Amino acid sequence: MTLNKKTILPGQTIGIIGGGQLGRMMALSAKHNGFRIAVLDPSPSSPCAQVADLVITAPIDQYEALDRLAEASDVITYEFENIDYDALKWLSGRAYVPQGAELIRITQDRIQEKAALTMSGVEVAPYAVILQEEDIYDNIEKLGYPAVLKTSRGGYDGKGQFVIRRVEEVSEAAVLLENGPCVLEKWIPFEKELSVIVTRNPDGQQTHFPVVENIHVDNILHETIAPARIAEDISREAIDKAKKISETLDLVGTLAIEMFLTADGIIYINELAPRPHNSGHYSIEACDSSQFAQHIKAICNWPLVQPTLLKNAVMVNLLGEHIEPIMKAIPNHPDWFIHLYGKDLPKPKRKMGHVTLLTEDIEKTMAAVNEAGIWNVQEKIGGRMK
Repeated sequence: MTLNKKTILPGQTIGIIGGGQLGRMMALSAKHNGFRIAVLDPSPSSPCAQVADLVITAPIDQYEALDRLAEASDVITYEFENIDYDALKWLSGRAYVPQGAELIRITQDRIQEKAALTMSGVEVAPYAVILQEEDIYDNIEKLGYPAVLKTSRGGYDGKGQFVIRRVEEVSEAAVLLENGPCVLEKWIPFEKELSVIVTRNPDGQQTHFPVVENIHVDNILHETIAPARIAEDISREAIDKAKKISETLDLVGTLAIEMFLTADGIIYINELAPRPHNSGHYSIEACDSSQFAQHIKAICNWPLVQPTLLKNAVMVNLLGEHIEPIMKAIPNHPDWFIHLYGKDLPKPKRKMGHVTLLTEDIEKTMAAVNEAGIWNVQEKIGGRMK
């Protein structure tokens, strides 16, 4: 990580690697403060490109394009973690990248990530590193059935994993090894999925958002409830673990920590995302400073103020199949905050936007979401490993 702690001021240019919706919302937040935005993305009409001042259309790991981004930018950040580590490390030697490259190296590989989490002293699901099929047989008896085999790199939204429920399924699961090393995890029957988003600037000043509760459907985040419906001591413990992780990793910027809460009150850390996160979108309306505003302040080395939840909220994702019904619903829901990301094709299961509902009664609002006729999903809570 660079030791240079520059302060970036309005009028200067923030470069963003990746042009998706997270980059778009970063850019919109930065523009509130008067920053200029340069974005590097393969698509000239990506969500972030639509609001940027400079668009570099090229693969995100192309060195020439990264050099152009460096020339145009006073500080560089990224909106997703699937960046080539060597390319980012190279860029860090030529431009101001306060987040550095090491966090990417750790979080884009489950083996490295679990080792780092263990070193920080937090609980993770018991696991084993799997290099060949025989390793599954050697470890699954002590981990127990069911167990989850996950590729060490590249999996998201339920992809790149296989739930092994009996020994006869081991060979089928082992196909994942064609993609490289894997991790075999003990199945954790959990009560709730939680997440905490922390932000830290180069001076080590750190803030956090409330613990939120996440509901997934078909391995894709469906709904986030802020704050989580958990006891206060559980909330404090989750935040303490998040802070411990961010300090161990010497975080700069934003880090989302996904967690499982079991029936007996144990918190297991599941995954890390070194960027603003889908489960933090509610903060745009519900907090006095959004996750995107905090991220921009952190990478620009501005002082951070602890964000406050102004009103409870429920955030619901809009996938491709929800776009037509949400358009019809707009006139009937003046109190819904509807965000669409500017993506061209509303493919099924593709994240196209989100809706945030501020509320005095979370249960009543969740019932209203289910009755709206837009999502038509059943809540699937418990017993699932991401």
